[in-house]
Amino acid sequence: MDEPRIRTAVIVGSTREGRFGDTVARWFLGRAALNEMVDLDVIDLAEANLPARLTNMPVPAAMEMKTRLADADAFIMITPEYNHGYPASLKTALDSAREEWMGKPVAFVSYGGMAGGLRSVEQLRQVCAELHMVSTRDCVSLHNCHGRFDKTGQLKEPAGPEAAVRVMLDQLLWWAAALREARKNHPYGA
Repeated sequence: MDEPRIRTAVIVGSTREGRFGDTVARWFLGRAALNEMVDLDVIDLAEANLPARLTNMPVPAAMEMKTRLADADAFIMITPEYNHGYPASLKTALDSAREEWMGKPVAFVSYGGMAGGLRSVEQLRQVCAELHMVSTRDCVSLHNCHGRFDKTGQLKEPAGPEAAVRVMLDQLLWWAAALREARKNHPYGA
């Protein structure tokens, strides 16, 4: 392995009590860790203590998150779909930083009912574009997610979702390596 690993911040977006995001995150992280090119840093917004009100002087929790985002080469957002959209906690995280997101790729793992969280992903793509991120085409979408996992947190039928993880990570790693080199040779300025 000649190239350095891709530092990837995985952002767990739901902060709801009783959330299903823990199950999805554990499953996804287990699959992503199998890729030797990925160096994972999990930012769980339920534990990040970001403020509900953003001020000109960021709180220490926001500064810590910004440092971790700045160190990342790529991002993966794990998001549910709540009322046809993504959670407010994820919007707060996105708005808590700016330059740290820029010129880096982002991929999505979504979950929900019949739509599998895809409506939240489509909205996130617009916000991420405004923050100068490059979103990968493919994502991982878990439709009717509560019924797809067994009591141990494993997928009952893993073949399709596991293949989607591999495709998504391949795309993300390609973009991350290309954009890391581009930022090194020509710093990104918006």
